[in-house]
Amino acid sequence: MPSKPLATSSDKAKAPGSAGSKQAYGAPALEKGLDVLELLAGMSRGVTQSEIAQLLGRSLQEVYRVVMVLERRGYIQRRPDDDGLFLSNRLHDLSNRYPPLRRMLDIALPIMTSASVDAYQAMHVAVLDHLDIRVVAQVDSPAPLGFRLRVGTQNPAIATASGRLLIAYQRPAIKDWALGEIARTTPPEAARAIVQRIEAIHHHGYEMIAGEGLQGITDVSFPILDVEGHAMAVLTMPYLSSARESVSFESACHAAFAAARAISQAFDGTLPQPGFPLAPIGDAR
Repeated sequence: MPSKPLATSSDKAKAPGSAGSKQAYGAPALEKGLDVLELLAGMSRGVTQSEIAQLLGRSLQEVYRVVMVLERRGYIQRRPDDDGLFLSNRLHDLSNRYPPLRRMLDIALPIMTSASVDAYQAMHVAVLDHLDIRVVAQVDSPAPLGFRLRVGTQNPAIATASGRLLIAYQRPAIKDWALGEIARTTPPEAARAIVQRIEAIHHHGYEMIAGEGLQGITDVSFPILDVEGHAMAVLTMPYLSSARESVSFESACHAAFAAARAISQAFDGTLPQPGFPLAPIGDAR
C-alpha cells in the first residue's frame, strides 16, 4: 500500500500554475466521486472504504457519502461476502452509448464478422485514448484455435500496431501533440525510431509486424478513415498461422483491408489500397 496519498483531481486543480488554478468555480463533491472512480479503475482487487480514504488522503466520512451514492447509482459494486469495492461495467456501458462510437460499432461489427470468416482469423477495432489504444469491438476467429483481445483492453499506442497506425492518421494537431509526448517521454534514439516508423506507416497505408505482442502472431492493421482522411479507429487482424489453415496470409490481408475500406466508406472515407502482397514496414518499398 502506498506510504503517501495519491494525487487527486482536486489536488491537481489547486496546483500553482495549473489550468485548474484559474477556474473560478469548483464542484468538490463531483471531484471526490471522480477521484474514487479513477482510483478503482486502476485497482485489480476490491478496496474497502477505509483503504479508499487512505489512498486518496481523505477522511472516512468524506469517502463514505461518495461511495454510497456511486454504489446506489451502479458505478461501483461489491461481490457477495466481500467488503471490497470494485468498479462496475456502467462506465463501459455509457461509453458505448455515445452516438459516434455506437454508430461505428453498429456498422463495423457485421462487416468484421463477415471478414473474419473470409480471413479465418480474429479481428478487433481500437480507438486512440490519450497515448493508449482501447479495443472497442472484437470478433473471434472461426478456426478451432485463435487469438483475441478482450473488448476494453488498453495498451500503450507506441507498443502496438494499432496505436502507431492511429497516430499516423490523426489530425495534424493531435498527431503533433502525440509525437511531442513520445519525444518527451522516450529516450531520444527510441523516439526517433518510433517517429520514423509512424511516418513510414502513413506512407504505406498499413502497419504489419510479427511477434511484437506474442510469438507466432503477425499483427496487420488498416485505418478506418473519415471523410477528411483521418483515422476514427483502426481494424487489426492478429494473424495466427496454422498447419490446417484454409486461407493464405495474403488472402486474409485482402479480407481485412476490404473490411476497413467498407467501414470507412460508410463514413464517406476513402481508404487507398496498399501494394499487395504486404511486407513488414521495415522491408516495404
